[in-house]
Amino acid sequence: MLTIAKSHKTVASLLVLALLLAVFPLSAAAQSQKGNIDKEIVVTLDGEPVKLSDPARKLDERVYLPVSLIAKAFGAKSNWDQKTEEATIHTSNGDKIVLGNGVPVVYFNEGRYMLDTPPFLVNGKLYIPLRHAAELMHAEVEWNSEEQTVELQTVQTATVTAEYGLNEISKEAGAKKAALLSRNGLEDAKDIKEGMKLKVVIPSILNHPAKPFTDEDYMLLAKITQVESGYESYEGQLGVANVILNRVKNSKFPNSIRDVIYAGKQFPPAHNGLLDKSEPNASSLRAAKDALNGKNNVEDAVYFFNPKVSKGDFWSKLDVIVTIGHHSFAK
Repeated sequence: MLTIAKSHKTVASLLVLALLLAVFPLSAAAQSQKGNIDKEIVVTLDGEPVKLSDPARKLDERVYLPVSLIAKAFGAKSNWDQKTEEATIHTSNGDKIVLGNGVPVVYFNEGRYMLDTPPFLVNGKLYIPLRHAAELMHAEVEWNSEEQTVELQTVQTATVTAEYGLNEISKEAGAKKAALLSRNGLEDAKDIKEGMKLKVVIPSILNHPAKPFTDEDYMLLAKITQVESGYESYEGQLGVANVILNRVKNSKFPNSIRDVIYAGKQFPPAHNGLLDKSEPNASSLRAAKDALNGKNNVEDAVYFFNPKVSKGDFWSKLDVIVTIGHHSFAK
């Protein structure tokens, strides 16, 4: 039976779990796995067990739970968008979180940050590592490997008084003053006033901001994805978008999205006016956004082609990684 529940621990307990549930590098293989069901794990929140309808899962020795169930347990509101496969959460502390299936970037309030491993979808439920979930919900967590139990504790915000200010709160929470200011959307200690409630749990993702992209890059990537693969499935469109981004990262090609698209003859629509006229559909827009947020289903591929159309020595000598729809993706 899986349960969740509430109790008072120290901030150090969060560090304990971080060590026990070690961070593993993101890989295509990890993204394709859905973890193993583990019905022996018991999760408690503030000491009172709550039975959950979906089981915990373990992947690479890390515990995962459905986003919607964690949100409900912490009194947060969540919404699932089936078309984009995104979960949007509004926490009781006023934070907004957006998570996507297989997407390693999480939107947290006004920022974008890298998760060390992406959420994954099983039976319509989006699963996230429990450590990340706890931090995002302003909670602490402690893992007992012998008893297979996870204890979660909601952490109250700290109310500023004349005798209890940033210095005292920083020491008690074990967090740097600059981190506390940033976490609460404040620029300077002078912005802190008596009566303010400061959030004191600093999610580890805040140390890993995602690489930014411009609206121009986003729309250009969506347009080329549409004109080259608008008739393909989302997965096929995601592959095309990632070929562009893989080239940007490859030293053999230009280092910007625009330069990659307009260089050479790989993308004729960039030179015959079709790209300018392209109007991305919802699927192409999603594929471009997800690719820019790190979801890559064609790792290392820097070419895509229709094997029924593109023939000759150059294409036949390429190392095909995967074929999706009408396109083969190769390096």
